Amino acid sequence: KLLRDLPRGVLQRGHKLYYRHTVPADAQRLLNRLEIWRSLRTDSLAVAVRRLPSVVARIELEIEHARAMAGLPVDSTLIRPLNDDLSVRVVEIAPSPPTSIQPDIPLTLGEAYRSYINDPTRAWSANTREAYETSRKLAIAVIGEATPLASVSRTHCRELLNVLRFLPANAGKLFPKLSPHEAADRARLRGDIKIISAANANSLMSNMSSFLNWAVNEDLLARNPARGLRLPDPVNKRDKRLPFEREQLHAIFNAPLYRGCVDGERGYNKVGKQRPRNARFWVPLIALFTGARLGEICQLDATDIRTVDGVDCIVVSRRSLNGTTDKHLKTTASDRLIPVHPTLIDCGLLHFAEAKRKGGEKKLFDDIEVGSTGSRPVAFSKWFTQFLRASGAVRSRTSFHSFRHSFRDELRAARIDHDIALLLGGWTTGSSRSAVHENYGSGYRVDALNDAVRRLSFDQVDVRHLVL
Repeated sequence: KLLRDLPRGVLQRGHKLYYRHTVPADAQRLLNRLEIWRSLRTDSLAVAVRRLPSVVARIELEIEHARAMAGLPVDSTLIRPLNDDLSVRVVEIAPSPPTSIQPDIPLTLGEAYRSYINDPTRAWSANTREAYETSRKLAIAVIGEATPLASVSRTHCRELLNVLRFLPANAGKLFPKLSPHEAADRARLRGDIKIISAANANSLMSNMSSFLNWAVNEDLLARNPARGLRLPDPVNKRDKRLPFEREQLHAIFNAPLYRGCVDGERGYNKVGKQRPRNARFWVPLIALFTGARLGEICQLDATDIRTVDGVDCIVVSRRSLNGTTDKHLKTTASDRLIPVHPTLIDCGLLHFAEAKRKGGEKKLFDDIEVGSTGSRPVAFSKWFTQFLRASGAVRSRTSFHSFRHSFRDELRAARIDHDIALLLGGWTTGSSRSAVHENYGSGYRVDALNDAVRRLSFDQVDVRHLVL
């Protein structure tokens, strides 16, 4: 009801009412702004309506003064009530830059965080933007959207960390009517509610710290009050994700999807006569024999499987030969060539890609739904989690990313040269890829990479039933 009753030009920001006045076209260059904002310094609509005429009058005076100083025709009726000394009056109401904030309007945490996320200098992927949006909602819920940014303190940041320490996993779904504070308190008191991991909490806290660093760089804060705040992580980094065990790989690649199912959609887990060769069939198989990330596989173009220097390769790159614009890479080291393993060739991957190209398809896996988030990898990851459960391959600390860990172990078992192993997996280390000597030469030849791939035996899994 309040929003419906607001007079034209009056807006609510936080708990205060403001007036927004559009500057006429002939005065925009004179004032160096498109709009003029003034605080009505109240949250009461009745008081705001009484103050509005005087605020509008002063803005009109400001516009007429700018016209007068530029030698343009002015409305003398608007200027007459002022003192004769125009120079003093003009200095008093000199316009501020269009992006400046009036001294009486302190920048709030909510406004600053939105400016950070919408900063056009940041080329964030959809997943990264979603992660920062999650951090923003949590920070606002705990600290308060209307809290002045300048007053955000170490105490506020510690309060956020304490909430994250006991925040239930999927709190929004489990406790939709509870605030993060209330949900964390309930989980702490009960002790039987699954909470987010320390790594997840630290990731959310790191996003908050990145925002505060941005605020410092933009001269909005003197220092970052969240610097160094982290939870101790009891899980060793190496053990956060484990490779698939032999039994898990057997369960995955002998599921109905790979042995014969009703169909490749809802009937993928029911025994049948169909042998669909769609994205659900190929993506896990490619991950096993290449170690590629889920996002790298899902975004492949049909032209990304091609011959390079006489070797059939999977090209992981942002560049596209057919004009697609949806490709992203995690790091610069992710841009690489992966020779196609002979088993993938025997299973028909090259024929599959050729059929896609002949059919005029741009994407190799255009049948992957983008889901509610608009991201193919996210949607596929959710399906794969269900697939692991249905096939009996669920184990602690294993997920789709476990294929990448299995591939790394296979490289070690085959005693592949360390630099070639890093190159094939798109890994980078603290020094090897940034050392000066790495800038010399053009890298390993494709035939050297192909020799390494052919030495990978993958003895832990038998997929001979998938060979065409």
